[in-house]
Amino acid sequence: MKVRIIDTMVVILCMATAVLGAPTDANDANNVPIADANKVLSKLDTGFIKDGKLDLDAVIEYVEDMYRSKSSISQMTLIVTKPRQTREVAMKVWTRGKEKALIVIESPAREKGTATLKVKKNMWNYLPRIKRTIRIPPSMMLASWMGSDFTNDDLVREASYREDYTYKLIGWSKDPNGWLVSFNAKPDVVGLWKRWELVVSANGRIPLVARYYDRKNRLSRTMRWSEVREFDGRQLPAKMEMVPEDKKGQKTDLVYEEIDFDVDVPESTFSLSRLERKR
Repeated sequence: MKVRIIDTMVVILCMATAVLGAPTDANDANNVPIADANKVLSKLDTGFIKDGKLDLDAVIEYVEDMYRSKSSISQMTLIVTKPRQTREVAMKVWTRGKEKALIVIESPAREKGTATLKVKKNMWNYLPRIKRTIRIPPSMMLASWMGSDFTNDDLVREASYREDYTYKLIGWSKDPNGWLVSFNAKPDVVGLWKRWELVVSANGRIPLVARYYDRKNRLSRTMRWSEVREFDGRQLPAKMEMVPEDKKGQKTDLVYEEIDFDVDVPESTFSLSRLERKR
């Protein structure tokens, strides 16, 4: 019982540090009064803390699926910032589960109608200016999506945290405060980052930052989540910022404006004819 109480105190202290900003040494858990710990707990959403420990499998499943549902319709804005220009793209996204997604650009006018379709393991881009549909092979999943710092895989979430990677909890991170999780691609999986790291909030409910490494184990890009707000009853980060390490002064922001979950999305939405439809 004493060991379990100590484990619980350590977790509480880490959560208090993250939320309240108090300087805390987890090794001093034995010296923390139970009343003080309960006071902290009453102010915190313990989320995926089970029996004093982080339920890592539950956290990974939750983070991977937090923008998903049986179906969804969302409005998003993509903002690509470069040293000499800023480009803003408005788009609408339809999804059904994990295997189907349609992304259609609504503005600016010169890109209107450009679209991306994902059905299971297949992905296509439609370019209305040349009236051409291009199939994206698995080897191109890490290629830039529409000239942004996000990849094809980022937009359609083809890769699975649980199926394509092995992962483990490294410990407590101080930059930023949260739990640090390491991911390594499984052998023979094509078109994925070889290694990346994720920091989630103290209760495991909110991703904070992800760092992606190239084949030479060099930091390639960093993604940060921010601006948590409610979408159709869910507390989710509205903004994702992607910053490449090799392009000074460049970044891409992906902002959710609206999300409606479990709405009527016909099966016909996810077809090549719908992808190529004039808009």
